[in-house]
Amino acid sequence: MINEQMINPRSIVVIGGSNNIMKPGGKVLKNIIDGNFKGNLYVTNLKEDEVQGIKSFNDTKDLPHVDLAILAIAAKFCPQTIEILTREKQTRAFIILSAGFSEENEEGAKLEGQIVEIINRVNGSLIGPNCIGVLNQNYSGVFTTPIPKLDSQGCDFISGSGATAVFIMEAGIPNGLTFSSVYSVGNSAQMGVEEVLKHMDENFDPEKSSRVKLLYIENIDKPEMLLKHTSSLIRKGCRIAAIKAGSSEAGSRAASSHTGALASPDTAVDALFKKAGIVRCNSREELTTVAGIFMHKEIKGKNIAVITHAGGPAVMLTDALSNGGLEIPHIDGKTAGELLEHLYPGSSVANPIDFLATGTAEQLGTIIDYCDQKFDSIDAMIVIFGSPGLFEVYEVYDILDEKMKTCKKPIFPVLPSIVNVKKEIEHFLAKGRINFPDEVILGNSLAKIYNTAKPLPEKIELPEINSRKIRKIIEESGNGYLQPDKVQELLDAAGINRAGEAIVISELEAIKKAGELGFPVVMKVVGPVHKSDVGGVVLNVISKEEVAKEFNRMMKIKETTSILIQPMLSGTELFAGAKLEPKFGHMVLCGLGGIFIEVLKDVSYGLAPLTKEEASKMVKDLNGYGIIKGARGQEGVNEEKFIETIVRLSVLVNVAPEIFEMDLNPLLGNKKNVVAVDARIRIEK
Repeated sequence: MINEQMINPRSIVVIGGSNNIMKPGGKVLKNIIDGNFKGNLYVTNLKEDEVQGIKSFNDTKDLPHVDLAILAIAAKFCPQTIEILTREKQTRAFIILSAGFSEENEEGAKLEGQIVEIINRVNGSLIGPNCIGVLNQNYSGVFTTPIPKLDSQGCDFISGSGATAVFIMEAGIPNGLTFSSVYSVGNSAQMGVEEVLKHMDENFDPEKSSRVKLLYIENIDKPEMLLKHTSSLIRKGCRIAAIKAGSSEAGSRAASSHTGALASPDTAVDALFKKAGIVRCNSREELTTVAGIFMHKEIKGKNIAVITHAGGPAVMLTDALSNGGLEIPHIDGKTAGELLEHLYPGSSVANPIDFLATGTAEQLGTIIDYCDQKFDSIDAMIVIFGSPGLFEVYEVYDILDEKMKTCKKPIFPVLPSIVNVKKEIEHFLAKGRINFPDEVILGNSLAKIYNTAKPLPEKIELPEINSRKIRKIIEESGNGYLQPDKVQELLDAAGINRAGEAIVISELEAIKKAGELGFPVVMKVVGPVHKSDVGGVVLNVISKEEVAKEFNRMMKIKETTSILIQPMLSGTELFAGAKLEPKFGHMVLCGLGGIFIEVLKDVSYGLAPLTKEEASKMVKDLNGYGIIKGARGQEGVNEEKFIETIVRLSVLVNVAPEIFEMDLNPLLGNKKNVVAVDARIRIEK
């Protein structure tokens, strides 16, 4: 865990400090000195008696007691140095900048393990190894630049990559983004992104803690911890954005079900982020833009006023917002006419509000006041104001700053002339403001935030299912696909509606059961995995003679052990399934069945267990949702029943984690009901 010595040390030693600021040990020392660290600062260097004006100790054993040690020495010397520091110097916090550990070879991994064991013995805290360090308002313990402006209400930033942390800061700082802390976790030998978030959650102070968290993640080792603490922080009023790198897969994985083929580690990440309420970003620019939006007042709706003195950027911004589901409502009426009287002839207030290249600062202030106080249909404003370089625009940016302080609704500034009015933008940023130089990136980022749902309450209500019966079936079953009768029992225990059916092994029994179920019936082989591919499915069987004929034909199909008979049902083909994703738990998927899943792969997904609200959003997110609702005179599907099926499936796999893959395909849905016609369940214990 992160301790007080790591966050606010009274003393720091740089092990391997140097006069050469081109080396990590020299640069980290310089950054600590330049950052005006208020505690005692020590250095060890085998050859120097003074390093950057600070007395140097040639031997670690000669040091006084010290809270935090920052190591910039060869990997092989780290364990013995840490042993001395923990045992003799009461050191309880360590940042290891050095590389040469588990990222390099097996020998390095052993050294890393030794270090973690030594530090754990004293309940110490370790960041790294192979990282750029830690930066907060108490000390600048990194060997890189830039050092951002540090502000308690700036962003907390946790990164799995040191270099990427630098690049992300470089992307955000020029636009006015500030930081509260930066953690580069490197190899995450003891603590990774998840543990740092855990600390931030458990020690969250609504008065002092930053409410904006940024993450760059390469590996999610503890998804349950990540989900728990990010969703908890967001419920406390924080806003979190993250990049998860490594989302593509080289090659496809062999899978025996639709769910297995459609689910992937990256869809699991996506599902986790959705469940937590994390805004997922795909680039440094997007992450820092989302962070900048987070630093403004929160938008309470989806209606945006675009205020501009240049037509082109306003059109591009409007496209980005509209494509992302936000609205640019038309503004007209008496009040709009009043506003137009304050502007030059040729201006437009229809939205975008274009007050022309000749528009003044006073006119901009008037437009903002109308949007904030008189246009109830507006929830937020975006102001685009650049310059062709003919005159200074200090007055415009001062008005903009003043209105951002006093308006109830959020205002996002797009100041694109980063060359022509560089000084004016710097003046604006010096007031603590943030600039969004690219209107399309801003529009896309606003849409991404708008479309990211808040996390659910910590305690959720789920339907009751027969857990005892489910566990009994699972415990009595071996690995592989369950027999149809066991599948039926599991579905019944989970409360999932299924078609009436019978499994038969003789011609006479087939004729009898078909009659009992009622003609027409469907006949399917039991045994082969892909029934249709081997001619093992026959629809619309309407007589006893046809039952006998098809039974005898189908029993000759390779691997067939029996025949499944069901009543012939009608409705829209739907799909639901689940797939166990290592570490993450079960991915639950839903969509339209038939050609839609085979060809179009139109599916939504979430992490089990799912609430009714989550399942409802999954259904509504489908491209084919219009078919479920009913389109062009065609009967729709009972949406509530479909949602209930998805929820119950998610609870089933939660009770039975041994279910590796599961398909309900097809489900048949009509206005009255949704019924599982075919199901496959594969167990892996």
